[in-house]
Amino acid sequence: MHTPSRLRPPSSVLCFLFSVFCLLSSATAAAPSPDLFAYDKSAPFNLQEAGRETRSAALVRDLTFTPADKPVKAFLVSPASGAGPHAAILYVHWLGDPKTTNRTQFLDEAVALAGRGVVSLLVEGMWAEPDWYKNRVPEEDFAHAIRQVIELRRAMDLLLAQPGIDPARVAFVGHDFGAMYGMMAEALDRRAKTCVFMAPTPHFVDWFLFRQQPKELAAYKAQLATIDPVLFVGKLAPASVFFQFASKDFYVTAEEAAEFYAAAGPRRQLATYDADHGLHSPEVAADRVAWLARELGLK
Repeated sequence: MHTPSRLRPPSSVLCFLFSVFCLLSSATAAAPSPDLFAYDKSAPFNLQEAGRETRSAALVRDLTFTPADKPVKAFLVSPASGAGPHAAILYVHWLGDPKTTNRTQFLDEAVALAGRGVVSLLVEGMWAEPDWYKNRVPEEDFAHAIRQVIELRRAMDLLLAQPGIDPARVAFVGHDFGAMYGMMAEALDRRAKTCVFMAPTPHFVDWFLFRQQPKELAAYKAQLATIDPVLFVGKLAPASVFFQFASKDFYVTAEEAAEFYAAAGPRRQLATYDADHGLHSPEVAADRVAWLARELGLK
């Protein structure tokens, strides 16, 4: 990590206020049923390999697999040599710059970590599709969220099925929507020892109402409120959680960051950076890698 002053929880006042807020919210929002996210764990992955190449000490495989009802693109990045045991990381990208709104966002990081014995799976979310956000039908957001969570659970199945994986050293890293849907998936499965969440927002409606509006707004909000990411973050314990937020984030306020921090389990850390929602600063990546190295016992 860089400076202790930057890696700090929100003020005690904000933590208290948002702890109360989260308690009140959990009392009024119905807990989601795990049955919503059920899937066939024995179903085949229908794995297809389009190519592979060696980068530095990493083998990068270009894959597609079918976690639900349609193929998903992924990169599987593993050490080019060595039988393990390997730590494992599931990475899920953001919705932002079109160049990195896909499985490439964390590829350089995964390649570097392969040199330290890590196997990484980088998958594409539904928001990787061009114009996904503006083409959404709001009334389908709930069903698509369920499907996306199932897809990420299947992605973790695929990652852990790789040879030489140490199941006690598994991490999840997600940015923006990748953090939000991944938070839900990991809370249901509890297979990650540690999670890094970059610039998520606690409630889906914080982001889903910027453009098209649902026909029945009240019903739409009530339905999505039952699967809000903030309802899941506390269920990740005993996994450790590292939040990375930006001080110049148009989409995520300091109050929303504090709400997440208050709802998380006891093994939590929050860092706020002088950056925008993209969190492109090198120190963000350096802090994230340092966290993962410590929590996963990397050399």
